[in-house]
Amino acid sequence: MKDKRIAILEARLGQKMVELVRQKGAVPFHAPALAELPDLDADAIAALVKSLEARPPRLAVFQTGVGTRALFETTDRLGVTQTFTDILGKAMVAVRGPKPTGALRARGVRIDRSAAEPFTTHEVLESIEDLDLRGQRVIVQRHGVANRELDEALAARGAEVTEIPVYRWTLPADTAPLAQLVGLLERHEMDAAVFTNAEQVRNLFAVARQIGKEGSLRTGLNATLVASIGPVASAALREAQVRIGIEASPPKLGALLSSLEQALS
Repeated sequence: MKDKRIAILEARLGQKMVELVRQKGAVPFHAPALAELPDLDADAIAALVKSLEARPPRLAVFQTGVGTRALFETTDRLGVTQTFTDILGKAMVAVRGPKPTGALRARGVRIDRSAAEPFTTHEVLESIEDLDLRGQRVIVQRHGVANRELDEALAARGAEVTEIPVYRWTLPADTAPLAQLVGLLERHEMDAAVFTNAEQVRNLFAVARQIGKEGSLRTGLNATLVASIGPVASAALREAQVRIGIEASPPKLGALLSSLEQALS
């Protein structure tokens, strides 16, 4: 990886990734493509917990660790955490991966179903395919955007789905680094671009459209090594007509960087 120019679009763990690739001798360019904004309405959470007492859910699905922790921090402030955990104790609890698993175990919540790798919506649905959800309430801890695929699949099985928003994804306040990255890719001045989230792909292309360079971005990405952390990010890249050079397996940061190092060495 020595002297290879690598675009990092990760926001939350971006600096960690920058340091990791720099330690390998590469030259990172950090262009955060995502901002996470709190989207928790305490009054709505209080009302939801009260309604769940009256009509308990058959199933609760937790999709992210950060969202699960934020939800419980809100119930802590409201003084209804014990009530909420009691409700979960009488429901089936399904998790999308290890991060919500850790967050729930820290709260003493029993986990009944766990999605297998690579932890996509498909695996979540597989883990609960035997449950009869007709006429049953299902609560879903939302990640940055609504998971329409999950909601629609549950509704098709007769479930009454309630999503719990905890944070939402948006463009970062400063999009100048993203616009600069579009130019670097257009001039073929990047050796690799690393995507760790599907929304990073959409946001990068949104910035490119704003400056009239969507086609140039696509051409530039297809002329470099594109690394994806897993199937969800890869699907967004394919939708944008971008060729994927690397997809991590398992879909984790360590595996992604190891594959990238091997490909560039």
